[in-house]
Amino acid sequence: MSIRLLGRDNAAEFLRERKLRSQNADAIVRPIIDAVEARGDDALREFAEKWDSLAGLHLQVSAKEITDAKTQLDPTLAQAIQIAAKNIREFAELQKPFEMEWRMDSGIMCGQLVRPIPSVGCYVPGGLYPLPSTLLMTVIPAQVAGVPKITICSPRPAATTLATAGLLDENTLFRVGGAHAIAAMAFGTETISKVDKIVGPGNAYVAAAKKLLSGTVAIDSVAGPTELVVVADEGNPEWIAADMIAQAEHDPQASSILITTNQTLASQVSNALEIQLENLSTADIARESLEKFGAIFIVDSEQEAADLVNELAPEHLCLHDPSMQKMIDNAGAIFLGPMSSESLGDYAAGPNHVLPTGGAARVRGGLSVLDYLKIITTIRASSDSVRNLAPTVATLARAEGLEGHARAVEIRL
Repeated sequence: MSIRLLGRDNAAEFLRERKLRSQNADAIVRPIIDAVEARGDDALREFAEKWDSLAGLHLQVSAKEITDAKTQLDPTLAQAIQIAAKNIREFAELQKPFEMEWRMDSGIMCGQLVRPIPSVGCYVPGGLYPLPSTLLMTVIPAQVAGVPKITICSPRPAATTLATAGLLDENTLFRVGGAHAIAAMAFGTETISKVDKIVGPGNAYVAAAKKLLSGTVAIDSVAGPTELVVVADEGNPEWIAADMIAQAEHDPQASSILITTNQTLASQVSNALEIQLENLSTADIARESLEKFGAIFIVDSEQEAADLVNELAPEHLCLHDPSMQKMIDNAGAIFLGPMSSESLGDYAAGPNHVLPTGGAARVRGGLSVLDYLKIITTIRASSDSVRNLAPTVATLARAEGLEGHARAVEIRL
Protein backbone atom coordinates (compact mmCIF):
# COMPACT_ATOMS: atom_id res chain seq x y z
CA MET A 1 0.00 0.00 0.00
CA SER A 2 1.18 3.53 -0.76
CA ILE A 3 -0.23 6.53 1.11
CA ARG A 4 0.53 9.94 -0.35
CA LEU A 5 3.19 12.11 1.30
CA LEU A 6 2.25 15.74 0.69
CA GLY A 7 3.46 19.20 1.57
CA ARG A 8 1.45 22.17 2.78
CA ASP A 9 1.27 23.52 -0.79
CA ASN A 10 -0.68 20.40 -1.89
CA ALA A 11 -3.68 21.23 0.31
CA ALA A 12 -5.54 23.23 -2.36
CA GLU A 13 -5.46 20.32 -4.83
CA PHE A 14 -6.54 17.91 -2.07
CA LEU A 15 -9.58 20.12 -1.35
CA ARG A 16 -10.44 20.36 -5.06
CA GLU A 17 -10.60 16.56 -5.24
CA ARG A 18 -13.10 16.54 -2.36
CA LYS A 19 -15.31 19.12 -4.06
CA LEU A 20 -15.26 17.19 -7.35
CA ARG A 21 -16.53 14.04 -5.64
CA SER A 22 -19.51 16.00 -4.31
CA GLN A 23 -20.37 17.46 -7.72
CA ASN A 24 -20.33 14.03 -9.38
CA ALA A 25 -22.77 12.68 -6.78
CA ASP A 26 -25.20 15.58 -7.39
CA ALA A 27 -25.64 14.63 -11.04
CA ILE A 28 -26.37 10.99 -10.20
CA VAL A 29 -28.81 11.76 -7.42
CA ARG A 30 -31.04 14.37 -9.06
CA PRO A 31 -33.01 11.92 -11.32
CA ILE A 32 -33.65 9.68 -8.30
CA ILE A 33 -35.11 12.59 -6.33
CA ASP A 34 -37.29 13.63 -9.28
CA ALA A 35 -38.63 10.08 -9.68
CA VAL A 36 -39.62 9.76 -6.01
CA GLU A 37 -41.33 13.15 -6.08
CA ALA A 38 -43.27 12.23 -9.23
CA ARG A 39 -44.12 8.56 -8.56
CA GLY A 40 -43.99 8.17 -4.77
CA ASP A 41 -44.08 4.59 -3.51
CA ASP A 42 -43.75 3.10 -6.99
CA ALA A 43 -40.37 4.75 -7.50
CA LEU A 44 -39.35 4.13 -3.91
CA ARG A 45 -40.06 0.41 -4.17
CA GLU A 46 -38.32 0.21 -7.55
CA PHE A 47 -35.13 1.73 -6.14
CA ALA A 48 -35.36 -0.22 -2.88
CA GLU A 49 -35.66 -3.51 -4.77
CA LYS A 50 -32.70 -2.54 -6.95
CA TRP A 51 -30.37 -1.34 -4.20
CA ASP A 52 -31.80 -2.29 -0.79
CA SER A 53 -32.65 -6.01 -1.31
CA LEU A 54 -36.31 -5.25 -0.69
CA ALA A 55 -37.78 -7.90 -3.02
CA GLY A 56 -40.61 -9.73 -1.26
CA LEU A 57 -40.52 -7.49 1.83
CA HIS A 58 -42.68 -4.63 3.05
CA LEU A 59 -41.21 -1.14 3.04
CA GLN A 60 -42.00 -0.76 6.74
CA VAL A 61 -40.47 -3.10 9.28
CA SER A 62 -43.22 -4.60 11.44
CA ALA A 63 -43.40 -4.08 15.19
CA LYS A 64 -43.11 -7.86 15.60
CA GLU A 65 -39.80 -7.95 13.69
CA ILE A 66 -38.43 -5.26 15.97
CA THR A 67 -39.65 -7.01 19.12
CA ASP A 68 -38.28 -10.37 17.96
CA ALA A 69 -34.88 -8.83 17.18
CA LYS A 70 -34.73 -7.23 20.62
CA THR A 71 -35.68 -10.51 22.32
CA GLN A 72 -33.01 -12.45 20.42
CA LEU A 73 -30.21 -9.91 20.92
CA ASP A 74 -27.05 -11.22 22.55
CA PRO A 75 -27.11 -10.07 26.21
CA THR A 76 -23.56 -8.72 26.11
CA LEU A 77 -24.34 -6.64 23.02
CA ALA A 78 -27.61 -5.48 24.57
CA GLN A 79 -25.72 -4.28 27.63
CA ALA A 80 -23.18 -2.41 25.46
CA ILE A 81 -26.01 -0.70 23.56
CA GLN A 82 -27.70 0.30 26.81
CA ILE A 83 -24.48 1.74 28.28
CA ALA A 84 -23.84 3.75 25.11
CA ALA A 85 -27.48 4.92 25.10
CA LYS A 86 -27.21 6.07 28.71
CA ASN A 87 -24.10 8.15 27.99
CA ILE A 88 -25.55 9.67 24.81
CA ARG A 89 -28.79 10.54 26.63
CA GLU A 90 -26.91 12.05 29.57
CA PHE A 91 -24.85 14.32 27.30
CA ALA A 92 -27.94 15.37 25.30
CA GLU A 93 -29.75 16.25 28.52
CA LEU A 94 -26.79 18.40 29.59
CA GLN A 95 -26.85 20.23 26.24
CA LYS A 96 -30.58 20.92 26.28
CA PRO A 97 -31.40 24.62 26.70
CA PHE A 98 -33.93 25.66 29.33
CA GLU A 99 -36.84 28.03 29.41
CA MET A 100 -36.32 31.33 31.21
CA GLU A 101 -37.41 34.92 31.50
CA TRP A 102 -35.18 37.93 32.25
CA ARG A 103 -35.97 41.47 33.36
CA MET A 104 -34.16 43.89 31.04
CA ASP A 105 -32.90 47.31 32.17
CA SER A 106 -35.94 48.86 30.45
CA GLY A 107 -38.24 46.81 32.69
CA ILE A 108 -39.52 44.65 29.82
CA MET A 109 -39.49 40.93 30.55
CA CYS A 110 -37.81 38.95 27.76
CA GLY A 111 -37.59 35.19 27.67
CA GLN A 112 -37.42 32.02 25.67
CA LEU A 113 -39.58 28.95 25.26
CA VAL A 114 -38.07 25.64 24.11
CA ARG A 115 -40.20 23.51 21.78
CA PRO A 116 -39.40 20.35 19.78
CA ILE A 117 -39.61 20.12 16.00
CA PRO A 118 -42.87 18.25 15.15
CA SER A 119 -41.28 15.45 13.14
CA VAL A 120 -37.80 14.25 12.18
CA GLY A 121 -36.42 11.61 9.87
CA CYS A 122 -33.35 9.76 11.13
CA TYR A 123 -31.16 8.23 8.44
CA VAL A 124 -29.15 5.19 9.57
CA PRO A 125 -26.57 3.89 7.05
CA GLY A 126 -26.63 0.17 6.37
CA GLY A 127 -24.51 -0.30 3.28
CA LEU A 128 -21.14 -1.90 3.91
CA TYR A 129 -21.84 -2.27 7.63
CA PRO A 130 -24.94 -1.98 9.82
CA LEU A 131 -24.61 1.05 12.08
CA PRO A 132 -26.94 0.73 15.07
CA SER A 133 -24.70 3.29 16.78
CA THR A 134 -26.03 5.90 14.35
CA LEU A 135 -29.58 4.99 15.32
CA LEU A 136 -28.62 5.76 18.93
CA MET A 137 -26.97 9.03 17.95
CA THR A 138 -29.87 10.33 15.85
CA VAL A 139 -32.87 9.03 17.80
CA ILE A 140 -31.84 9.66 21.42
CA PRO A 141 -31.37 13.46 21.06
CA ALA A 142 -34.78 13.57 19.34
CA GLN A 143 -36.30 11.75 22.31
CA VAL A 144 -34.57 14.08 24.77
CA ALA A 145 -35.91 17.06 22.80
CA GLY A 146 -39.43 15.59 22.95
CA VAL A 147 -39.95 15.22 19.19
CA PRO A 148 -43.41 13.62 18.87
CA LYS A 149 -42.86 11.82 15.56
CA ILE A 150 -39.60 10.02 14.71
CA THR A 151 -39.15 8.17 11.40
CA ILE A 152 -36.13 5.92 10.80
CA CYS A 153 -34.89 4.86 7.36
CA SER A 154 -32.11 2.31 6.91
CA PRO A 155 -31.21 0.11 3.91
CA ARG A 156 -31.14 -3.62 4.65
CA PRO A 157 -31.41 -3.02 8.42
CA ALA A 158 -29.55 -5.72 10.34
CA ALA A 159 -31.08 -7.51 13.30
CA THR A 160 -28.90 -5.40 15.61
CA THR A 161 -30.32 -2.21 14.12
CA LEU A 162 -33.87 -3.49 14.60
CA ALA A 163 -33.08 -4.53 18.17
CA THR A 164 -31.60 -1.11 18.92
CA ALA A 165 -34.79 0.54 17.71
CA GLY A 166 -36.69 -1.81 20.02
CA LEU A 167 -34.49 -0.93 23.00
CA LEU A 168 -35.34 2.74 22.35
CA ASP A 169 -39.06 1.92 21.99
CA GLU A 170 -39.15 3.16 18.39
CA ASN A 171 -41.01 1.16 15.73
CA THR A 172 -41.48 3.51 12.76
CA LEU A 173 -38.64 2.05 10.72
CA PHE A 174 -38.41 1.60 6.95
CA ARG A 175 -35.99 -0.68 5.10
CA VAL A 176 -34.95 1.87 2.46
CA GLY A 177 -31.79 3.91 2.11
CA GLY A 178 -29.80 6.10 -0.22
CA ALA A 179 -31.03 9.18 -2.05
CA HIS A 180 -34.49 7.63 -2.50
CA ALA A 181 -34.99 7.38 1.28
CA ILE A 182 -34.01 11.03 1.72
CA ALA A 183 -36.44 12.04 -1.06
CA ALA A 184 -39.24 9.96 0.48
CA MET A 185 -38.87 11.67 3.86
CA ALA A 186 -38.60 15.09 2.21
CA PHE A 187 -41.68 14.83 -0.04
CA GLY A 188 -43.68 12.10 1.68
CA THR A 189 -45.08 9.06 -0.14
CA GLU A 190 -48.07 6.82 0.40
CA THR A 191 -46.08 4.81 2.94
CA ILE A 192 -43.52 7.22 4.39
CA SER A 193 -44.84 10.46 5.88
CA LYS A 194 -43.18 13.76 5.11
CA VAL A 195 -40.96 15.00 7.94
CA ASP A 196 -39.94 18.49 8.97
CA LYS A 197 -36.20 17.75 9.27
CA ILE A 198 -33.80 15.00 8.19
CA VAL A 199 -30.74 14.13 10.24
CA GLY A 200 -28.00 11.55 9.98
CA PRO A 201 -24.88 10.69 7.97
CA GLY A 202 -24.52 8.69 4.78
CA ASN A 203 -22.43 8.13 1.70
CA ALA A 204 -21.78 10.73 -0.98
CA TYR A 205 -25.21 10.10 -2.57
CA VAL A 206 -27.09 10.54 0.70
CA ALA A 207 -25.15 13.76 1.31
CA ALA A 208 -25.94 15.00 -2.19
CA ALA A 209 -29.65 14.24 -1.74
CA LYS A 210 -29.75 16.15 1.54
CA LYS A 211 -28.01 19.11 -0.05
CA LEU A 212 -30.31 19.18 -3.09
CA LEU A 213 -33.44 18.86 -0.92
CA SER A 214 -32.42 21.37 1.74
CA GLY A 215 -34.87 23.89 0.30
CA THR A 216 -37.72 21.38 0.62
CA VAL A 217 -36.93 19.98 4.06
CA ALA A 218 -34.67 21.13 6.88
CA ILE A 219 -31.45 19.16 7.32
CA ASP A 220 -28.80 18.94 10.01
CA SER A 221 -25.80 19.18 7.71
CA VAL A 222 -24.37 17.57 4.58
CA ALA A 223 -22.59 14.62 6.18
CA GLY A 224 -20.87 12.58 3.49
CA PRO A 225 -17.91 10.19 3.60
CA THR A 226 -16.17 10.25 6.96
CA GLU A 227 -12.94 12.17 7.63
CA LEU A 228 -10.16 12.04 10.21
CA VAL A 229 -7.19 14.31 10.75
CA VAL A 230 -4.51 13.38 13.30
CA VAL A 231 -2.01 16.06 14.33
CA ALA A 232 1.07 14.67 16.06
CA ASP A 233 4.72 15.63 16.16
CA GLU A 234 5.61 12.64 18.32
CA GLY A 235 3.85 9.63 19.72
CA ASN A 236 3.10 5.98 19.10
CA PRO A 237 2.97 5.35 15.33
CA GLU A 238 0.94 2.15 15.86
CA TRP A 239 -1.78 4.10 17.67
CA ILE A 240 -1.90 6.75 14.96
CA ALA A 241 -2.05 4.12 12.21
CA ALA A 242 -4.84 2.29 14.05
CA ASP A 243 -6.93 5.47 14.25
CA MET A 244 -6.41 6.18 10.56
CA ILE A 245 -7.42 2.64 9.60
CA ALA A 246 -10.49 2.86 11.85
CA GLN A 247 -11.75 5.73 9.70
CA ALA A 248 -10.60 4.26 6.39
CA GLU A 249 -12.52 1.00 6.88
CA HIS A 250 -15.84 2.89 6.93
CA ASP A 251 -15.94 3.61 3.22
CA PRO A 252 -13.65 3.47 0.16
CA GLN A 253 -14.17 7.25 -0.06
CA ALA A 254 -13.30 7.97 3.58
CA SER A 255 -10.40 10.31 4.21
CA SER A 256 -7.68 9.67 6.83
CA ILE A 257 -4.90 12.22 7.21
CA LEU A 258 -1.85 12.68 9.40
CA ILE A 259 -0.30 16.13 9.79
CA THR A 260 3.16 16.19 11.33
CA THR A 261 6.44 18.08 11.40
CA ASN A 262 8.30 14.83 12.06
CA GLN A 263 9.50 13.05 8.91
CA THR A 264 10.55 10.00 10.95
CA LEU A 265 7.09 9.69 12.50
CA ALA A 266 5.54 10.00 9.04
CA SER A 267 7.61 7.05 7.80
CA GLN A 268 6.83 5.00 10.91
CA VAL A 269 3.10 5.58 10.53
CA SER A 270 3.23 4.67 6.84
CA ASN A 271 4.95 1.39 7.72
CA ALA A 272 2.53 0.70 10.59
CA LEU A 273 -0.41 1.15 8.25
CA GLU A 274 0.85 -1.60 5.97
CA ILE A 275 1.57 -3.99 8.85
CA GLN A 276 -1.84 -3.48 10.52
CA LEU A 277 -3.71 -3.95 7.25
CA GLU A 278 -2.28 -7.45 6.81
CA ASN A 279 -4.60 -9.13 9.32
CA LEU A 280 -7.66 -6.90 9.02
CA SER A 281 -10.97 -8.25 7.72
CA THR A 282 -11.80 -4.84 6.23
CA ALA A 283 -8.33 -4.38 4.69
CA ASP A 284 -9.52 -4.07 1.08
CA ILE A 285 -11.83 -1.15 1.86
CA ALA A 286 -9.33 0.53 4.18
CA ARG A 287 -6.48 0.15 1.70
CA GLU A 288 -8.52 1.66 -1.15
CA SER A 289 -9.54 4.56 1.07
CA LEU A 290 -6.00 5.26 2.27
CA GLU A 291 -4.51 5.07 -1.22
CA LYS A 292 -7.11 7.26 -2.92
CA PHE A 293 -8.14 9.72 -0.23
CA GLY A 294 -5.60 9.37 2.56
CA ALA A 295 -2.49 11.49 3.00
CA ILE A 296 0.39 12.35 5.30
CA PHE A 297 1.15 16.07 5.25
CA ILE A 298 4.66 17.14 6.27
CA VAL A 299 4.58 20.71 7.59
CA ASP A 300 7.19 23.05 9.02
CA SER A 301 5.59 24.15 12.28
CA GLU A 302 2.74 23.72 14.72
CA GLN A 303 1.17 26.93 13.41
CA GLU A 304 1.29 25.59 9.86
CA ALA A 305 -0.37 22.39 11.08
CA ALA A 306 -3.15 24.40 12.72
CA ASP A 307 -3.63 26.51 9.60
CA LEU A 308 -3.97 23.36 7.50
CA VAL A 309 -6.50 21.87 9.95
CA ASN A 310 -8.61 25.03 9.79
CA GLU A 311 -8.47 24.93 5.99
CA LEU A 312 -9.50 21.26 5.86
CA ALA A 313 -12.20 21.75 8.57
CA PRO A 314 -12.22 18.00 9.32
CA GLU A 315 -15.08 15.97 10.73
CA HIS A 316 -12.86 14.32 13.37
CA LEU A 317 -9.65 15.87 14.70
CA CYS A 318 -7.22 14.06 16.99
CA LEU A 319 -4.76 16.43 18.68
CA HIS A 320 -2.00 14.52 20.42
CA ASP A 321 -0.99 17.84 22.00
CA PRO A 322 -4.19 19.08 23.70
CA SER A 323 -2.81 22.63 24.03
CA MET A 324 -3.26 23.02 20.26
CA GLN A 325 -7.04 23.26 20.69
CA LYS A 326 -6.70 27.01 21.27
CA MET A 327 -5.45 27.29 17.66
CA ILE A 328 -8.35 25.37 16.11
CA ASP A 329 -11.49 27.09 14.81
CA ASN A 330 -12.86 24.51 12.34
CA ALA A 331 -13.53 20.91 13.35
CA GLY A 332 -16.59 18.76 13.94
CA ALA A 333 -15.24 17.07 17.08
CA ILE A 334 -11.82 17.20 18.74
CA PHE A 335 -10.22 14.27 20.55
CA LEU A 336 -7.63 15.54 23.00
CA GLY A 337 -4.48 13.59 23.85
CA PRO A 338 -3.09 10.29 22.54
CA MET A 339 -5.46 8.16 24.67
CA SER A 340 -8.56 9.72 23.08
CA SER A 341 -9.21 7.36 20.19
CA GLU A 342 -11.86 8.55 17.78
CA SER A 343 -13.62 5.20 18.29
CA LEU A 344 -14.68 6.38 21.76
CA GLY A 345 -16.73 9.12 20.14
CA ASP A 346 -18.15 6.79 17.51
CA TYR A 347 -19.85 4.64 20.10
CA ALA A 348 -20.16 5.47 23.73
CA ALA A 349 -18.41 8.57 25.12
CA GLY A 350 -21.57 10.70 24.93
CA PRO A 351 -21.11 13.50 22.35
CA ASN A 352 -22.74 12.82 19.00
CA HIS A 353 -20.90 11.06 16.18
CA VAL A 354 -23.00 12.68 13.44
CA LEU A 355 -20.60 15.43 12.41
CA PRO A 356 -20.14 17.86 9.51
CA THR A 357 -17.96 16.67 6.63
CA GLY A 358 -16.66 18.13 3.39
CA GLY A 359 -15.60 21.39 5.05
CA ALA A 360 -19.00 22.06 6.65
CA ALA A 361 -17.28 22.27 10.05
CA ARG A 362 -16.39 25.83 9.03
CA VAL A 363 -19.97 26.85 9.78
CA ARG A 364 -21.48 24.31 12.20
CA GLY A 365 -20.71 21.68 14.77
CA GLY A 366 -22.00 18.16 15.20
CA LEU A 367 -25.54 16.94 15.71
CA SER A 368 -26.95 17.73 19.14
CA VAL A 369 -30.24 18.05 20.95
CA LEU A 370 -30.30 21.67 19.69
CA ASP A 371 -30.94 20.36 16.14
CA TYR A 372 -34.32 19.03 17.27
CA LEU A 373 -35.48 22.13 19.13
CA LYS A 374 -36.85 25.59 18.39
CA ILE A 375 -36.19 28.59 20.62
CA ILE A 376 -39.27 30.85 20.73
CA THR A 377 -38.61 34.23 22.28
CA THR A 378 -41.16 36.04 24.46
CA ILE A 379 -41.70 39.72 25.35
CA ARG A 380 -43.84 40.82 28.30
CA ALA A 381 -44.31 44.58 28.67
CA SER A 382 -45.82 46.71 31.44
CA SER A 383 -46.97 50.33 31.41
CA ASP A 384 -43.74 51.50 32.99
CA SER A 385 -41.50 49.52 30.61
CA VAL A 386 -43.41 50.80 27.55
CA ARG A 387 -43.01 54.34 28.85
CA ASN A 388 -39.24 53.74 29.14
CA LEU A 389 -38.79 52.26 25.68
CA ALA A 390 -41.48 53.93 23.57
CA PRO A 391 -39.41 57.01 22.61
CA THR A 392 -36.62 54.81 21.30
CA VAL A 393 -39.00 52.60 19.33
CA ALA A 394 -40.91 55.57 17.88
CA THR A 395 -37.72 57.36 16.85
CA LEU A 396 -36.36 54.27 15.07
CA ALA A 397 -39.72 53.55 13.40
CA ARG A 398 -40.03 57.07 12.01
CA ALA A 399 -36.41 56.95 10.82
CA GLU A 400 -37.50 54.00 8.67
CA GLY A 401 -40.63 55.80 7.48
CA LEU A 402 -42.99 53.46 9.38
CA GLU A 403 -45.35 55.87 11.13
CA GLY A 404 -47.79 53.09 12.02
CA HIS A 405 -45.13 51.32 14.06
CA ALA A 406 -44.45 54.49 16.03
CA ARG A 407 -48.12 55.15 16.73
CA ALA A 408 -48.74 51.51 17.81
CA VAL A 409 -46.42 51.98 20.77
CA GLU A 410 -47.26 55.62 21.50
CA ILE A 411 -51.01 54.91 21.73
CA ARG A 412 -50.30 52.83 24.84
CA LEU A 413 -48.75 55.74 26.76
